[in-house]
Amino acid sequence: MPKALVDVIERTLAAYVTTFLGLVIADGFDLTSVSALKAAAIAALPAALSVIKGAIGTRFGDKESAAWLPAKKKTGTPRRRPSGG
Repeated sequence: MPKALVDVIERTLAAYVTTFLGLVIADGFDLTSVSALKAAAIAALPAALSVIKGAIGTRFGDKESAAWLPAKKKTGTPRRRPSGG
């Protein structure tokens, strides 16, 4: 599985879980009520937006992740200057 796809899936699940838990905590932990089902449906919206953001990120940002920022250039170990006198 490509690294970028795994990154998008992780970000989507994190967005869904944190939004859902935030709404359930704010509502009072009653998971059998209709409002809890509403919270689950509402929590899917930021998760869907996370998928869109990740798709944009893989297109215009770092090609190996869902980040919008460009990838850092990998540099080798710094060369030591010869100690001489």
